[in-house]
Amino acid sequence: MRADLPRFGRFQAWREAARQLASNRVAAGDVTWADEDTPAELFGAHPMPPAGPHPVTATKDFLSLAQTVASHSDPERWALLYAALMRLQEDRGFVANPADPLTDRLSRMAKSVRRDIHKMHAFVRFHELPGSGPRRSFGAWFEPEHPILEAATPFFARRFADMDWLIATPEGIARFDGAISYAPPAPRPDFPADASHTLWHIYFANIFNPARIKTDAMRSEMPRKYWKNLPETALIPEMLADAPRRVQAMREAGATDAPAFAARVTARIRQIPDDRPPETLEAARDQAMRCTRCDLCHAATQTVWGEGDAAAPLMIVGEAPGDHEDLQGRPFVGPAGQLLRQTMAAAGLDPAQAWMTNAVKHFKFTPRGKRRIHQNPAAGEIRHCKWWLDLERQMIAPRLTVALGATAAFALTGNRLPLTPRRGGVETTLDGGPVLITWHPSLILRLDPGPAAMAREQFAADLSQAARLAAEAA
Repeated sequence: MRADLPRFGRFQAWREAARQLASNRVAAGDVTWADEDTPAELFGAHPMPPAGPHPVTATKDFLSLAQTVASHSDPERWALLYAALMRLQEDRGFVANPADPLTDRLSRMAKSVRRDIHKMHAFVRFHELPGSGPRRSFGAWFEPEHPILEAATPFFARRFADMDWLIATPEGIARFDGAISYAPPAPRPDFPADASHTLWHIYFANIFNPARIKTDAMRSEMPRKYWKNLPETALIPEMLADAPRRVQAMREAGATDAPAFAARVTARIRQIPDDRPPETLEAARDQAMRCTRCDLCHAATQTVWGEGDAAAPLMIVGEAPGDHEDLQGRPFVGPAGQLLRQTMAAAGLDPAQAWMTNAVKHFKFTPRGKRRIHQNPAAGEIRHCKWWLDLERQMIAPRLTVALGATAAFALTGNRLPLTPRRGGVETTLDGGPVLITWHPSLILRLDPGPAAMAREQFAADLSQAARLAAEAA
């Protein structure tokens, strides 16, 4: 039997075909896995069978491993993965055994793919392209060891969401204009000269330390096969040749005292994460500004810490910052925050006399053109950020908390049940305090006029109840 796989979307196509074959318990040796460039079978092949009677299951660890191995250049990768899938139906634990020969081979293939993706992220060099639109355009050529284009390019979409770009490789071409698309390979593009490369040369030459030359380590981290596409490598031979003279000049110059302002500058630029328990709310905020507990910190503009009256009996907890909050560094300043503040004021709650914060401190979004579309935090991101929410609660010690939406309710109670039957009720937080559950104002803004009006009434009633409870607890 022959299973044909497309140039792009290969892993999903393999997964569907493998499930179909495995449900018929087709042996691994009876299947030819063919890419677009695989020649036709000399004597033909049997057609793929319909779904069979046998259930097919796979573990998360295996699927993660298989998705990575799918980007390896070894033509046997599909057959190896299918053999592993078939074996998994009888032996669920073999993938976790590093001494198993098949597991060892797949793991080494995955490691090679991950290293290749890392090199692509490090060594792609963009050239600016002429354009007339509002967004700048860039192009790059890269020659990876493995067919990693689909696996590696989402990184560039997250990092360079505000520009259009293309990355051409021998495997194909990835284009981004707010969304990624893929096309078959074409001859290497002839990119125009880029003036910014001169600045890059200056930067690269100035960070070169002639006293710390380790050529073997340099070639290990920057293999020579990548040099021809890196503009800075033209400088390396001259810098290496001049290194002894520069080292001698450094010795002769001797040490100098740092200027008086150096300590202030280095303290500002060395934002090192610090997980030591802070002693004050201000110290907790300073630590949160450097948080790297989850990947949200890499795309967000800044950490958005809580604000308000630290001695207030009431704490308002939302989901996560939005676009406005991310840019201004303050919670609840966008449209949803304005609705919250207006409704609080109508209910007799002064926002300045409450502590207002979010369960997650960084903005999570998907780029779409020039816009950043809000995304709900994942459970793991909520758990990582609970470190900061717990610190706030310990230091604020609210007597009543209002949870806005399901994310806040989950962070505070650990309960992931639907919000609708819980809205308006008072539950117990994980640290033992009372929490009133209500809608998030952003939900109200997304609803149609009829349901929105009802949700506004419920939201106002909930905040009025919070005002009464807070007054009784004060």
